[in-house]
Amino acid sequence: MSDENNNPEVGGIAVDRLRSLIERIERLEEEKAAIGSDIRDIFAEAKSAGFDVKIMRAVIKLRKMNAADRDEQEFLLDTYRKALDI
Repeated sequence: MSDENNNPEVGGIAVDRLRSLIERIERLEEEKAAIGSDIRDIFAEAKSAGFDVKIMRAVIKLRKMNAADRDEQEFLLDTYRKALDI
């Protein structure tokens, strides 16, 4: 076990390193919450401007996909629609 003044360890765990990692995660979680709030504000702005937020979310999801995956999903959706006469 190392000296408590120089990178103390508890049960084989470097306390300072663990604390540093936890604090970094906590800061990122706070940033993530702030970004989530900003995104909600933008969706509220879009809705008040007359845009369909549900469709916007679908478009964002599609834009994240690569072209092959998007094409496959659209093909399967079309196939299922035809099978169900929708």
